[in-house]
Amino acid sequence: MTGLTPPPPSPDHGTPDGAPDGTRGEHPGLALIPVGEPPQLRADAARNRTRLLEAASQLTARCGAANLTMEAVAAAAGVGKGTVFRRFGDRTGLLLALLDHREQQLQAAFISGPPPLGPGAPAAQRLHAFGPAVIRHERDHHDLILATRTDPLRAYSVPARHLRLAHLAMLLREAGVDGDAELLAHTLLGYLDTTLVHHLTVERGMSLDRLEATWHDLVTRLGAGRAG
Repeated sequence: MTGLTPPPPSPDHGTPDGAPDGTRGEHPGLALIPVGEPPQLRADAARNRTRLLEAASQLTARCGAANLTMEAVAAAAGVGKGTVFRRFGDRTGLLLALLDHREQQLQAAFISGPPPLGPGAPAAQRLHAFGPAVIRHERDHHDLILATRTDPLRAYSVPARHLRLAHLAMLLREAGVDGDAELLAHTLLGYLDTTLVHHLTVERGMSLDRLEATWHDLVTRLGAGRAG
């Protein structure tokens, strides 16, 4: 990618894994963190970007993320191929931009949405709600997520993961769970990884209900209380 992937946040003592300052303290301080391209585009550039993403989204729905090409997006949007490259840098940048919208919908749900996933419910209930929400998100966008993983290590450094990590660590602390909240949050996120979810549901034929039941069991065993 060329200029679309932000560098990992600098380590910040007191927040898990260098999470942004906005994740510290009360939940309203958390802010949506894009997966790829930064916001704040000019109005005309934003409109062009939206048009390109709409074309890419339609193509992805028809042919899958693995088969999406810059040329096809340019043709569908009625622009030159160079326009697509200038806006997104490369194919991975385009896929990341598509993933941004889906990820920000999930972030909005656990940052400011209704309880029990959003604020207003006890931390233990929010922990229980978080797992099923992410499992279904990873299942629904599996091909798009995997298509952006050109670097295996990048999955651990993207801002969106830092936000999920900070959110889980905060809830673990608020729920009074003993142990290292940051490392426990990493462990919980490992269970929610899209490749594992895909393997268990598609390759092993497990139901989402089974995966979600085990998430509730994990959270309960950590000492956060039962769901409900």
